[in-house]
Amino acid sequence: MTDQRKMRLGLFVMTAGHHVAAWRHPEAYRGDMFAEYVELARIAEDAKFDMLFAADTLSSRIRHRDVAEHSAHNFSTALFEPLTLVSALSAMTSRLGFVATASTTFTEAYNLARLFASADHISGGRVAWNIVTTADDESAANFGMDQVIGHDERYVRAEEYVRLVRDLWDSWADDAIVRDKASGKWLDLDKLRFHGHEGKYLKSAGPLNIPRPPQGHPVLVQAGSSGPGRDLAASQADVVFTAGTVKDQAIAFYDDMKARAKGFGRDPDQLLIMPGISPIVGSTEEEAKRRLTELNEGIEIDVAVESLHNFMPDIDIRQFDLDRPVPEINEMTQAQQSRQKLAWDMARREGMTMRELALWFSGTRGHNTIAGTPEQIADRMEDFFNGGCDGFNVMPMLFPGIFRDFAEQVVPVLQKRGLFREDYEGTMLREHLGLPRPDLD
Repeated sequence: MTDQRKMRLGLFVMTAGHHVAAWRHPEAYRGDMFAEYVELARIAEDAKFDMLFAADTLSSRIRHRDVAEHSAHNFSTALFEPLTLVSALSAMTSRLGFVATASTTFTEAYNLARLFASADHISGGRVAWNIVTTADDESAANFGMDQVIGHDERYVRAEEYVRLVRDLWDSWADDAIVRDKASGKWLDLDKLRFHGHEGKYLKSAGPLNIPRPPQGHPVLVQAGSSGPGRDLAASQADVVFTAGTVKDQAIAFYDDMKARAKGFGRDPDQLLIMPGISPIVGSTEEEAKRRLTELNEGIEIDVAVESLHNFMPDIDIRQFDLDRPVPEINEMTQAQQSRQKLAWDMARREGMTMRELALWFSGTRGHNTIAGTPEQIADRMEDFFNGGCDGFNVMPMLFPGIFRDFAEQVVPVLQKRGLFREDYEGTMLREHLGLPRPDLD
């Protein structure tokens, strides 16, 4: 008899919460930001979460001064640099894994390999890299570029980049450092495995000057759901973070990604699909929906429009009449193509106006919102888990209260149903996720 398949759970942290108006709520965090992150990490670890996910932006996103002054999401200077944050948080925890976002476009591959190898050693094997290509021209301008590289080319370059980073992590065999005091031999040069890289986009002499990470490779996470993004994830990633609000679409995405992984010669079970969810817990469904309404009342329409614009920066949302149905758009922008299509298709399917779409998106960021009792939320998660995903990236709209409610009320329901672990079985993130340590070729 085989063990029941278990969900994987990640916590996606973002300032006061994922709702654009979370910072205005009376219960929102107001004090020491790092102490607040430590509290969230400890709540997640107590609930036996697999990992904490730290996103990143490389610009302040100031387009309109009046909007930036009223939105923590559009003015992003309050965020910590992710790898610095998760390295510090790993010292405050013992089992929880940590995902740090880093760009393949604006970070040198050799330096990124060093940074994540170091963090994996420091954390005892609990670090993951969220691979992003970075899509906005504001970020490009901060790194001396007039505009970002085109969508498809970014992903072609990213695949070479990821392969180079993996090769650098494998620079030395696991037993290359011998530290033989009697002979005076510190390093076995015959176990050097990296002999330089010169490709279409990247060049590195190597080898890495850090031993192979405890996990072999830190866990690789990828969130692109366009065609090139799916291929990058299917060939290289261990975890795919995605958005899915309709089960049929989630199943189609799940099946497609597993088939692509198999097409790249991989075991499909070693590619985990984790859509985002925004749960709001109440003692009754009415109470949960009332909490959501309270958050939505804090949204300024200009902030909502700007929030939507951040996900499709090449389209001026203000050109559209806010109170007319969402129009057809022939082409998506260079950024976040899959998320754009998801939001636009849903809006047209539901007959939304542009105002309604902007308000919905700024509250949910395009992800599945579940407002109800702990049992109702667990029901929805179990339904999606049966055929549509391997787990969830939990995106609470408000920190800390909404997340604490989920951890203390929903997780026990999932555990009682045998859907989620009751305790950690290992110490490293790969062990939590059921992923093998990569072998050396």
